[in-house]
Amino acid sequence: MSYPLKVLVIEAHPDEAEMYTGGTMRRLADRGVAVKFMSLTNGDAGHYQMDRDPLKRRRAREAYAAARHLGVLDYEILDIHDGELMPDLALRTAVISSIRRWQADVVITFHDDCPGHLDNRNAGKVVREASGFCTNGNICPEVPPLAETPIFLKMIDYGALDVHKHDVVFDVASSIDAKLKACAAHATQFYEFAPFERGFLNEAPKIGDWAAERAFILKYWPEFMYALPSMSGGHEFAESFQLADYGRQVTADEVKKLFAL
Repeated sequence: MSYPLKVLVIEAHPDEAEMYTGGTMRRLADRGVAVKFMSLTNGDAGHYQMDRDPLKRRRAREAYAAARHLGVLDYEILDIHDGELMPDLALRTAVISSIRRWQADVVITFHDDCPGHLDNRNAGKVVREASGFCTNGNICPEVPPLAETPIFLKMIDYGALDVHKHDVVFDVASSIDAKLKACAAHATQFYEFAPFERGFLNEAPKIGDWAAERAFILKYWPEFMYALPSMSGGHEFAESFQLADYGRQVTADEVKKLFAL
């Protein structure tokens, strides 16, 4: 099948691509774009009760369910422990190989130069380091090199709120429910672990009451669901991306034209 565009979102943990890019990816998928998510860890530390092995299996199931809500075609999860991500040669090789196999036109990942979760920063760092080898056939020779270096974009997360530049902003009002349902699929994170850590576990909604689930996510994750005040355009729901200073260099207008949203 021929696709007008192929996008790869590289995250540190299952659920982050959904939270930070889900609305845009749903809109892209709706116009025939091939979207893949890649998690560099298996998320096996993200709970206050579950042990690593059952948790990683549960989080994988959650990720695959979330992908269906967003029209994501593939969800690759590396078997690396949550909290132990290191931007070493093996990880860089895995990232280069995945970018090439997907034949990505656009790669979206985290900032690598701001506060926040160390895994997230290291995910951004390894993608930065991998970006220069996508077209070099002598690196990872078992996977054919790309003819052209992809465009790289940075997505926002809680550690990047103060440094992220809103170069490209997309209205996701039409896809917000798909995004929220994808987030809700990650019950371990949105209804269990994060509420426990942040002190509002007693407010977690009953699973199956979608109105309550939706309201809960909008209430406690507003900065990643609603448009931030610093974004332009007057959108109620929006997602923001920063042009990376590596990879193929383009303008914000060129990205908007490419995405055609």
